[in-house]
Amino acid sequence: MTQTGGVVIVGAGQAGAELAGFLRQRNYAGRITLLGEERHLPYRRPPLSKTFLSGEVTRDSLHLRSSSAYEEQRIDCRPGVKVESIDRDAHRVRLSDGKTLPYEKLVLATGGRARRLSLCGADAANVHYIRTIDDIVKLKEQFKPDCRLVIIGGGFIGLEAASVGVKRGLHVTVVEALPRVLVRVTAPEMSAFYERVHRKHGVNVRTGVEVRTLEPAERVGYVVLDDGTRLPADLVIVGIGLIPNTELAGAAGLDVANGIMVDGFLLTGDPDIYAIGDCANHINQFLDQRLRLESVPNATEQARAVAGSICGAPTAYSAVPWFWSDQYDLKLQMAGLSQGYDQMVVRGDMESEAFCVFYLRDGMLIGADAVNRPAEFMLAKKLIAQHARPTEGQLADEKTPLKLLAQPTTAV
Repeated sequence: MTQTGGVVIVGAGQAGAELAGFLRQRNYAGRITLLGEERHLPYRRPPLSKTFLSGEVTRDSLHLRSSSAYEEQRIDCRPGVKVESIDRDAHRVRLSDGKTLPYEKLVLATGGRARRLSLCGADAANVHYIRTIDDIVKLKEQFKPDCRLVIIGGGFIGLEAASVGVKRGLHVTVVEALPRVLVRVTAPEMSAFYERVHRKHGVNVRTGVEVRTLEPAERVGYVVLDDGTRLPADLVIVGIGLIPNTELAGAAGLDVANGIMVDGFLLTGDPDIYAIGDCANHINQFLDQRLRLESVPNATEQARAVAGSICGAPTAYSAVPWFWSDQYDLKLQMAGLSQGYDQMVVRGDMESEAFCVFYLRDGMLIGADAVNRPAEFMLAKKLIAQHARPTEGQLADEKTPLKLLAQPTTAV
Protein backbone atom coordinates (compact mmCIF):
# COMPACT_ATOMS: atom_id res chain seq x y z
CA MET A 1 0.00 0.00 0.00
CA THR A 2 1.11 3.55 -0.68
CA GLN A 3 1.48 6.24 1.94
CA THR A 4 -1.28 8.40 0.42
CA GLY A 5 -4.46 6.70 1.59
CA GLY A 6 -3.64 3.84 3.88
CA VAL A 7 -6.24 2.70 6.39
CA VAL A 8 -8.95 5.07 7.59
CA ILE A 9 -10.84 3.92 10.70
CA VAL A 10 -14.19 5.55 11.35
CA GLY A 11 -14.93 5.30 15.06
CA ALA A 12 -12.43 5.68 17.89
CA GLY A 13 -13.92 3.29 20.40
CA GLN A 14 -12.46 0.00 21.57
CA ALA A 15 -12.65 -1.69 18.17
CA GLY A 16 -11.17 1.20 16.18
CA ALA A 17 -8.36 1.96 18.60
CA GLU A 18 -7.41 -1.71 18.95
CA LEU A 19 -7.32 -2.11 15.17
CA ALA A 20 -4.89 0.79 14.81
CA GLY A 21 -2.58 -0.81 17.37
CA PHE A 22 -2.82 -4.30 15.86
CA LEU A 23 -1.93 -2.93 12.42
CA ARG A 24 1.30 -1.48 13.77
CA GLN A 25 2.02 -4.70 15.68
CA ARG A 26 1.82 -6.51 12.34
CA ASN A 27 4.29 -3.98 10.90
CA TYR A 28 1.80 -2.27 8.67
CA ALA A 29 3.83 0.64 7.27
CA GLY A 30 1.08 2.69 5.64
CA ARG A 31 -0.83 5.65 6.95
CA ILE A 32 -3.38 4.99 9.72
CA THR A 33 -6.03 7.60 10.47
CA LEU A 34 -8.34 7.09 13.44
CA LEU A 35 -11.41 9.36 13.44
CA GLY A 36 -13.69 9.74 16.45
CA GLU A 37 -16.76 11.92 16.94
CA GLU A 38 -16.19 12.35 20.67
CA ARG A 39 -13.70 14.97 21.80
CA HIS A 40 -11.89 12.45 24.01
CA LEU A 41 -9.05 10.10 23.18
CA PRO A 42 -10.27 6.50 22.70
CA TYR A 43 -11.34 5.08 26.07
CA ARG A 44 -12.76 1.97 27.73
CA ARG A 45 -16.55 2.00 28.12
CA PRO A 46 -17.18 -0.85 30.63
CA PRO A 47 -15.98 1.16 33.67
CA LEU A 48 -18.43 3.98 32.88
CA SER A 49 -21.36 2.37 34.71
CA LYS A 50 -19.11 0.94 37.41
CA THR A 51 -15.84 2.41 38.72
CA PHE A 52 -16.03 5.71 36.83
CA LEU A 53 -19.56 6.40 38.03
CA SER A 54 -18.55 5.48 41.58
CA GLY A 55 -15.53 7.79 41.43
CA GLU A 56 -13.01 5.00 41.97
CA VAL A 57 -11.12 5.79 38.75
CA THR A 58 -10.27 9.02 36.95
CA ARG A 59 -11.16 10.06 33.43
CA ASP A 60 -7.55 9.79 32.26
CA SER A 61 -7.31 6.20 33.51
CA LEU A 62 -10.01 5.22 31.01
CA HIS A 63 -7.84 6.09 28.00
CA LEU A 64 -6.66 3.09 25.98
CA ARG A 65 -3.45 4.93 25.08
CA SER A 66 -1.93 8.33 25.70
CA SER A 67 -1.70 10.91 22.92
CA SER A 68 2.07 10.39 22.84
CA ALA A 69 1.57 6.65 22.26
CA TYR A 70 -0.45 7.37 19.13
CA GLU A 71 2.27 9.72 17.94
CA GLU A 72 4.99 7.14 18.60
CA GLN A 73 3.08 4.55 16.58
CA ARG A 74 2.41 7.03 13.79
CA ILE A 75 -1.34 6.79 14.25
CA ASP A 76 -3.12 9.97 13.24
CA CYS A 77 -5.75 10.05 15.98
CA ARG A 78 -8.32 12.79 15.49
CA PRO A 79 -10.91 13.18 18.27
CA GLY A 80 -13.91 15.40 17.60
CA VAL A 81 -14.06 14.66 13.87
CA LYS A 82 -17.22 13.24 12.29
CA VAL A 83 -17.33 11.48 8.95
CA GLU A 84 -20.27 12.88 7.00
CA SER A 85 -20.22 10.62 3.95
CA ILE A 86 -18.31 7.96 2.03
CA ASP A 87 -17.52 8.23 -1.67
CA ARG A 88 -16.84 4.60 -2.52
CA ASP A 89 -15.97 5.27 -6.15
CA ALA A 90 -13.36 7.89 -5.29
CA HIS A 91 -12.21 6.07 -2.13
CA ARG A 92 -12.63 9.19 -0.02
CA VAL A 93 -14.54 10.21 3.10
CA ARG A 94 -15.91 13.69 3.69
CA LEU A 95 -15.31 15.09 7.17
CA SER A 96 -17.35 17.46 9.33
CA ASP A 97 -14.80 20.24 8.74
CA GLY A 98 -15.49 20.10 5.01
CA LYS A 99 -12.25 18.34 4.12
CA THR A 100 -11.98 14.97 2.41
CA LEU A 101 -9.63 12.14 3.20
CA PRO A 102 -8.50 9.34 0.84
CA TYR A 103 -8.42 5.71 1.87
CA GLU A 104 -7.27 2.41 0.45
CA LYS A 105 -8.98 0.37 3.13
CA LEU A 106 -11.85 1.79 5.17
CA VAL A 107 -12.95 0.25 8.47
CA LEU A 108 -16.28 1.20 10.01
CA ALA A 109 -16.11 0.91 13.79
CA THR A 110 -19.00 3.29 14.36
CA GLY A 111 -20.37 1.52 17.44
CA GLY A 112 -23.82 2.45 18.65
CA ARG A 113 -25.84 4.92 20.67
CA ALA A 114 -28.07 4.50 23.69
CA ARG A 115 -31.68 3.73 22.83
CA ARG A 116 -33.87 6.57 24.08
CA LEU A 117 -37.31 6.48 25.63
CA SER A 118 -40.12 7.60 23.34
CA LEU A 119 -41.94 9.48 26.10
CA CYS A 120 -42.38 13.12 27.02
CA GLY A 121 -39.73 13.92 29.59
CA ALA A 122 -37.18 11.53 28.10
CA ASP A 123 -34.83 14.48 27.55
CA ALA A 124 -35.38 16.17 30.91
CA ALA A 125 -32.33 17.46 32.77
CA ASN A 126 -32.52 14.68 35.36
CA VAL A 127 -32.99 11.81 32.87
CA HIS A 128 -29.70 10.19 31.98
CA TYR A 129 -28.35 7.70 29.44
CA ILE A 130 -25.09 5.78 29.92
CA ARG A 131 -22.90 5.52 26.85
CA THR A 132 -20.15 8.17 26.94
CA ILE A 133 -17.79 9.89 29.38
CA ASP A 134 -19.83 13.07 29.03
CA ASP A 135 -22.98 11.15 29.97
CA ILE A 136 -21.41 10.03 33.24
CA VAL A 137 -19.90 13.43 34.04
CA LYS A 138 -23.39 14.94 33.74
CA LEU A 139 -24.92 12.12 35.81
CA LYS A 140 -22.34 12.45 38.58
CA GLU A 141 -23.53 15.97 39.34
CA GLN A 142 -26.87 14.55 40.51
CA PHE A 143 -25.70 11.13 41.77
CA LYS A 144 -25.86 12.03 45.47
CA PRO A 145 -26.59 10.07 48.66
CA ASP A 146 -30.28 9.88 49.66
CA CYS A 147 -31.42 10.72 46.12
CA ARG A 148 -34.27 8.62 44.78
CA LEU A 149 -32.97 6.91 41.65
CA VAL A 150 -35.24 5.08 39.22
CA ILE A 151 -33.48 2.91 36.65
CA ILE A 152 -35.48 1.93 33.57
CA GLY A 153 -34.11 -1.33 32.20
CA GLY A 154 -32.93 -4.47 33.97
CA GLY A 155 -29.99 -5.33 31.75
CA PHE A 156 -26.30 -5.15 32.65
CA ILE A 157 -26.09 -1.35 32.45
CA GLY A 158 -29.10 -0.87 34.71
CA LEU A 159 -28.05 -3.45 37.28
CA GLU A 160 -24.46 -2.21 37.41
CA ALA A 161 -25.68 1.35 37.94
CA ALA A 162 -28.02 0.07 40.66
CA SER A 163 -25.16 -1.58 42.54
CA VAL A 164 -23.10 1.61 42.38
CA GLY A 165 -26.11 3.66 43.51
CA VAL A 166 -26.67 1.48 46.56
CA LYS A 167 -23.01 1.76 47.52
CA ARG A 168 -23.25 5.55 47.22
CA GLY A 169 -26.31 5.68 49.48
CA LEU A 170 -29.02 6.32 46.91
CA HIS A 171 -32.50 4.83 47.14
CA VAL A 172 -32.73 2.68 44.02
CA THR A 173 -35.63 1.21 42.07
CA VAL A 174 -35.13 -0.88 38.92
CA VAL A 175 -38.05 -1.16 36.48
CA GLU A 176 -37.97 -3.91 33.84
CA ALA A 177 -40.82 -4.31 31.34
CA LEU A 178 -40.04 -7.97 30.70
CA PRO A 179 -40.90 -10.70 33.22
CA ARG A 180 -37.36 -10.84 34.65
CA VAL A 181 -34.03 -9.01 34.62
CA LEU A 182 -31.29 -10.11 32.19
CA VAL A 183 -33.95 -11.95 30.22
CA ARG A 184 -32.11 -11.64 26.89
CA VAL A 185 -28.80 -13.08 28.08
CA THR A 186 -29.34 -15.76 30.68
CA ALA A 187 -31.63 -18.39 32.20
CA PRO A 188 -34.55 -17.72 34.57
CA GLU A 189 -32.56 -19.20 37.47
CA MET A 190 -29.76 -16.66 36.94
CA SER A 191 -32.27 -13.83 36.64
CA ALA A 192 -33.86 -14.91 39.92
CA PHE A 193 -30.41 -15.04 41.55
CA TYR A 194 -29.59 -11.46 40.56
CA GLU A 195 -33.01 -10.20 41.57
CA ARG A 196 -32.47 -11.73 45.03
CA VAL A 197 -29.02 -10.17 45.28
CA HIS A 198 -30.27 -6.70 44.42
CA ARG A 199 -33.24 -6.94 46.75
CA LYS A 200 -30.91 -8.10 49.53
CA HIS A 201 -28.94 -4.88 49.03
CA GLY A 202 -32.08 -2.78 49.25
CA VAL A 203 -32.98 -2.30 45.58
CA ASN A 204 -36.69 -2.22 44.75
CA VAL A 205 -36.84 -4.50 41.70
CA ARG A 206 -40.05 -4.23 39.65
CA THR A 207 -40.44 -6.64 36.71
CA GLY A 208 -43.24 -7.14 34.20
CA VAL A 209 -44.31 -3.47 34.33
CA GLU A 210 -43.82 -0.76 31.74
CA VAL A 211 -43.24 2.95 32.17
CA ARG A 212 -46.33 4.87 31.09
CA THR A 213 -45.27 8.50 31.66
CA LEU A 214 -42.59 10.69 33.18
CA GLU A 215 -44.03 13.59 35.17
CA PRO A 216 -43.55 16.47 34.88
CA ALA A 217 -41.79 16.49 31.52
CA GLU A 218 -39.59 19.51 32.30
CA ARG A 219 -37.91 17.87 35.29
CA VAL A 220 -39.10 14.42 36.20
CA GLY A 221 -40.43 13.94 39.72
CA TYR A 222 -42.36 10.72 39.18
CA VAL A 223 -42.01 7.66 36.98
CA VAL A 224 -45.54 6.39 36.42
CA LEU A 225 -45.96 2.68 35.66
CA ASP A 226 -48.71 1.01 33.68
CA ASP A 227 -50.13 -0.53 36.87
CA GLY A 228 -50.70 2.96 38.23
CA THR A 229 -47.69 3.04 40.58
CA ARG A 230 -46.06 6.46 40.89
CA LEU A 231 -42.38 6.10 41.75
CA PRO A 232 -40.83 9.29 43.22
CA ALA A 233 -37.64 10.15 41.34
CA ASP A 234 -34.90 12.72 41.85
CA LEU A 235 -33.07 11.29 38.86
CA VAL A 236 -33.69 8.63 36.24
CA ILE A 237 -31.24 6.39 34.37
CA VAL A 238 -32.41 4.75 31.14
CA GLY A 239 -30.68 1.54 30.09
CA ILE A 240 -32.87 -0.06 27.44
CA GLY A 241 -30.32 -1.15 24.90
CA LEU A 242 -28.16 0.13 22.07
CA ILE A 243 -28.90 1.16 18.49
CA PRO A 244 -26.04 0.37 16.07
CA ASN A 245 -24.78 3.35 14.11
CA THR A 246 -25.43 2.23 10.54
CA GLU A 247 -26.53 5.48 8.91
CA LEU A 248 -23.15 6.25 7.34
CA ALA A 249 -22.89 2.77 5.86
CA GLY A 250 -26.48 2.78 4.66
CA ALA A 251 -26.07 6.14 2.92
CA ALA A 252 -23.03 4.71 1.12
CA GLY A 253 -25.11 1.86 -0.27
CA LEU A 254 -23.82 -0.87 2.02
CA ASP A 255 -26.22 -3.50 3.36
CA VAL A 256 -27.52 -2.81 6.86
CA ALA A 257 -29.92 -4.84 9.03
CA ASN A 258 -29.48 -4.67 12.80
CA GLY A 259 -25.94 -3.57 12.08
CA ILE A 260 -23.66 -3.33 9.08
CA MET A 261 -23.78 -6.65 7.24
CA VAL A 262 -20.38 -8.31 6.90
CA ASP A 263 -19.16 -11.78 6.01
CA GLY A 264 -17.05 -14.20 8.04
CA PHE A 265 -13.99 -12.03 7.38
CA LEU A 266 -15.85 -8.87 8.53
CA LEU A 267 -15.89 -7.52 4.98
CA THR A 268 -18.90 -5.60 3.67
CA GLY A 269 -20.18 -5.89 0.11
CA ASP A 270 -17.41 -3.48 -0.84
CA PRO A 271 -14.01 -5.27 -1.03
CA ASP A 272 -12.26 -2.27 0.51
CA ILE A 273 -14.60 -1.65 3.46
CA TYR A 274 -14.75 -3.65 6.70
CA ALA A 275 -16.99 -3.22 9.75
CA ILE A 276 -16.11 -4.29 13.30
CA GLY A 277 -17.38 -3.99 16.86
CA ASP A 278 -20.87 -3.17 18.11
CA CYS A 279 -22.03 -2.05 14.66
CA ALA A 280 -21.07 -5.24 12.77
CA ASN A 281 -23.66 -7.90 12.01
CA HIS A 282 -21.29 -10.73 11.22
CA ILE A 283 -21.20 -14.40 10.34
CA ASN A 284 -19.58 -16.09 13.32
CA GLN A 285 -17.71 -19.13 12.05
CA PHE A 286 -17.58 -20.78 15.46
CA LEU A 287 -21.30 -20.48 16.14
CA ASP A 288 -22.22 -20.94 12.47
CA GLN A 289 -24.78 -18.15 12.64
CA ARG A 290 -25.16 -14.43 11.95
CA LEU A 291 -25.27 -12.12 14.96
CA ARG A 292 -24.22 -8.74 16.34
CA LEU A 293 -22.34 -8.72 19.64
CA GLU A 294 -21.84 -5.83 22.04
CA SER A 295 -18.74 -6.62 24.06
CA VAL A 296 -15.12 -5.58 24.48
CA PRO A 297 -13.73 -9.07 23.69
CA ASN A 298 -15.75 -9.14 20.47
CA ALA A 299 -14.48 -5.70 19.46
CA THR A 300 -10.89 -6.65 20.24
CA GLU A 301 -10.92 -9.99 18.42
CA GLN A 302 -12.66 -8.56 15.37
CA ALA A 303 -10.03 -5.81 15.24
CA ARG A 304 -7.32 -8.47 15.42
CA ALA A 305 -8.91 -10.42 12.57
CA VAL A 306 -9.24 -7.39 10.28
CA ALA A 307 -5.66 -6.33 11.00
CA GLY A 308 -4.56 -9.74 9.76
CA SER A 309 -6.64 -9.46 6.61
CA ILE A 310 -5.38 -5.97 5.78
CA CYS A 311 -1.81 -7.14 6.29
CA GLY A 312 -2.19 -10.01 3.84
CA ALA A 313 -3.25 -12.84 6.13
CA PRO A 314 -7.04 -13.14 5.72
CA THR A 315 -8.47 -14.24 9.02
CA ALA A 316 -12.03 -15.45 9.57
CA TYR A 317 -13.64 -14.37 12.82
CA SER A 318 -14.43 -17.47 14.89
CA ALA A 319 -13.86 -16.52 18.53
CA VAL A 320 -16.04 -17.84 21.36
CA PRO A 321 -18.13 -14.87 22.58
CA TRP A 322 -17.62 -13.86 26.17
CA PHE A 323 -18.81 -11.09 28.46
CA TRP A 324 -18.53 -9.93 32.05
CA SER A 325 -20.38 -7.82 34.59
CA ASP A 326 -19.38 -6.52 38.03
CA GLN A 327 -22.18 -5.98 40.56
CA TYR A 328 -21.49 -5.55 44.28
CA ASP A 329 -18.80 -8.15 45.10
CA LEU A 330 -19.96 -10.48 42.31
CA LYS A 331 -18.01 -10.96 39.09
CA LEU A 332 -20.13 -12.61 36.44
CA GLN A 333 -18.22 -14.04 33.46
CA MET A 334 -20.17 -15.52 30.57
CA ALA A 335 -18.81 -17.68 27.74
CA GLY A 336 -20.63 -18.76 24.63
CA LEU A 337 -24.33 -18.05 24.11
CA SER A 338 -27.03 -19.82 26.09
CA GLN A 339 -29.90 -19.18 23.67
CA GLY A 340 -31.57 -22.39 22.59
CA TYR A 341 -30.26 -24.57 25.42
CA ASP A 342 -32.25 -27.67 26.35
CA GLN A 343 -30.34 -28.60 29.51
CA MET A 344 -28.95 -26.53 32.36
CA VAL A 345 -26.50 -27.80 34.99
CA VAL A 346 -25.48 -25.93 38.16
CA ARG A 347 -22.04 -26.53 39.66
CA GLY A 348 -21.85 -25.33 43.24
CA ASP A 349 -24.41 -23.64 45.48
CA MET A 350 -26.05 -20.53 44.04
CA GLU A 351 -26.74 -19.31 47.58
CA SER A 352 -22.99 -19.26 48.24
CA GLU A 353 -22.56 -16.63 45.48
CA ALA A 354 -19.75 -18.66 43.91
CA PHE A 355 -20.96 -21.13 41.27
CA CYS A 356 -21.19 -21.97 37.58
CA VAL A 357 -24.19 -22.57 35.37
CA PHE A 358 -23.67 -24.62 32.20
CA TYR A 359 -25.93 -24.70 29.16
CA LEU A 360 -26.10 -27.64 26.76
CA ARG A 361 -27.95 -28.27 23.51
CA ASP A 362 -28.25 -31.82 22.18
CA GLY A 363 -25.53 -32.81 24.65
CA MET A 364 -23.00 -30.18 23.54
CA LEU A 365 -21.82 -27.40 25.84
CA ILE A 366 -22.83 -24.05 24.29
CA GLY A 367 -22.59 -21.58 27.17
CA ALA A 368 -21.56 -21.01 30.76
CA ASP A 369 -22.15 -18.37 33.42
CA ALA A 370 -19.52 -18.23 36.17
CA VAL A 371 -20.08 -16.18 39.32
CA ASN A 372 -16.89 -15.55 41.31
CA ARG A 373 -15.20 -18.57 39.72
CA PRO A 374 -12.68 -17.16 37.22
CA ALA A 375 -10.64 -20.35 36.86
CA GLU A 376 -13.69 -22.42 36.00
CA PHE A 377 -14.83 -19.72 33.58
CA MET A 378 -11.58 -20.07 31.62
CA LEU A 379 -11.93 -23.85 31.52
CA ALA A 380 -15.57 -23.58 30.47
CA LYS A 381 -14.61 -21.22 27.65
CA LYS A 382 -12.08 -23.79 26.48
CA LEU A 383 -14.64 -26.60 26.63
CA ILE A 384 -17.10 -24.55 24.59
CA ALA A 385 -14.43 -23.87 21.97
CA GLN A 386 -13.81 -27.62 21.74
CA HIS A 387 -17.51 -28.40 21.26
CA ALA A 388 -17.20 -30.60 24.33
CA ARG A 389 -19.95 -33.03 25.34
CA PRO A 390 -19.53 -33.49 29.10
CA THR A 391 -22.12 -35.39 31.08
CA GLU A 392 -24.41 -33.74 33.60
CA GLY A 393 -22.62 -35.61 36.36
CA GLN A 394 -19.18 -34.39 35.29
CA LEU A 395 -20.33 -30.77 35.23
CA ALA A 396 -22.27 -30.86 38.48
CA ASP A 397 -19.70 -32.79 40.54
CA GLU A 398 -17.23 -30.28 42.00
CA LYS A 399 -14.87 -33.18 42.73
CA THR A 400 -14.42 -33.65 38.97
CA PRO A 401 -11.95 -30.97 37.79
CA LEU A 402 -13.13 -29.29 34.61
CA LYS A 403 -9.60 -29.38 33.26
CA LEU A 404 -9.89 -33.16 32.96
CA LEU A 405 -12.69 -32.67 30.44
CA ALA A 406 -10.70 -30.39 28.14
CA GLN A 407 -8.47 -31.48 25.31
CA PRO A 408 -5.07 -30.01 26.25
CA THR A 409 -3.87 -29.54 22.67
CA THR A 410 -6.79 -27.38 21.53
CA ALA A 411 -6.49 -23.60 21.96
CA VAL A 412 -9.37 -21.26 22.80
